Amino acid sequence: MKRLALVGSSCLLLAIGLLSGSCLRERDSSDTAPSTRAWYRGNTHTHTLWSDGNAAPELVAKYYVDAGYDFLVYTDHNVLAQGERWFPIDEGRLTEERVTELVETFGAEAVELRDEPSRGMRLQTFAELQQRFDRAGQFLLVPGEEVTDSFEKKPVHINAINIERVVQPQGGGSVAETIANDIAAIVAEGERAGRPVLAHINHPNFGWGVTVAEVAAMPQERFFEVYNGHSAVRNQGDEEHASMEQLWDQALTLRLEELDLGLLYGVATDDGHDYFDFRVGRPNPGRGWVMVHADELHPDSLVQAMRDGDFYASTGVNLEGIDASEARLSVDIAAEEGVQYVTRFIGTRRSATSERVVGEVLFETSANPAVYEYRGDELYVRATIVSDRDHPNPYAAGDKETAWVQPVRP
Repeated sequence: MKRLALVGSSCLLLAIGLLSGSCLRERDSSDTAPSTRAWYRGNTHTHTLWSDGNAAPELVAKYYVDAGYDFLVYTDHNVLAQGERWFPIDEGRLTEERVTELVETFGAEAVELRDEPSRGMRLQTFAELQQRFDRAGQFLLVPGEEVTDSFEKKPVHINAINIERVVQPQGGGSVAETIANDIAAIVAEGERAGRPVLAHINHPNFGWGVTVAEVAAMPQERFFEVYNGHSAVRNQGDEEHASMEQLWDQALTLRLEELDLGLLYGVATDDGHDYFDFRVGRPNPGRGWVMVHADELHPDSLVQAMRDGDFYASTGVNLEGIDASEARLSVDIAAEEGVQYVTRFIGTRRSATSERVVGEVLFETSANPAVYEYRGDELYVRATIVSDRDHPNPYAAGDKETAWVQPVRP
């Protein structure tokens, strides 16, 4: 897989709050040492037979290896791939035909079957999967869980990345309190295990469960899915609900202007459930991912790089580099021959007049690199890069390959 390099000695001066608070940290612009980091492509939202996916975990891992990913986070609902679990072989999610495919792919010795007390297959554990798939510097499995909660039938789903034990959903007296309680439990698990963890709010528009204000006010964390590849999550919103990009800008404005909670970062994920029927309308893998600029392919390093804001989200557009200086934000696109790109620099200005636009397109260009010179009145600036090439298996018909650069504070 091609490795990308950051442009310029200033690298990526992205502000980020620490896990336990909103105090911002920026890189020292006087540090001119060249970056030794590399870009790693990964998916942080995946389902298998351990919860409601329709594929064995080893088949899911193989998909991502074959697709050129560098890391994968398993995030089954309220469970880790630990202990002994036998899955029924029937006409549902695990059929005899699919078992035969697993045997043909991985060998009979790798597929443990039984006939009594009922026909079943033992699901491979995370430790077994690591042994099979982890390759130093090439591919990495990361433990995770989709902490699946709700309040009055409104779904509240938060992915916990790099955890060691299952985090139980905590509930609460409101959606906001449920979010706060679940994030606190994820943070506590990281502290107990002595490792960096990351939590991101999943698909806010799924079931219209989480509002702009509730995303904006999340404590201790600053990540949400700006793109989710599941066909039922309503990325585009409707007449009464913001799209995920609109929500991002509205929540950013609230966090920076009223709540003093710092920047909010957007991730793109698959939320894959169906690994057999590939078409629009099915929750397939391979639709959205993050590109993380980390010191090494290790769970702690990947999480810390994301905590530093040193990543972008994508559904197909690759970047050569992102350079945020005191004067400008510059995006260098890894352009492909015959593909056209438009970069929109988006932000909200500090002026609180009635004419102000939240999430205004500050500048649009087809130039590469795309450069935006700060005017000085922006609360934040982020960038969306859209190509004219159709996504090969889109969330919705007509989707174009896109990348999202994390916001910075001029």
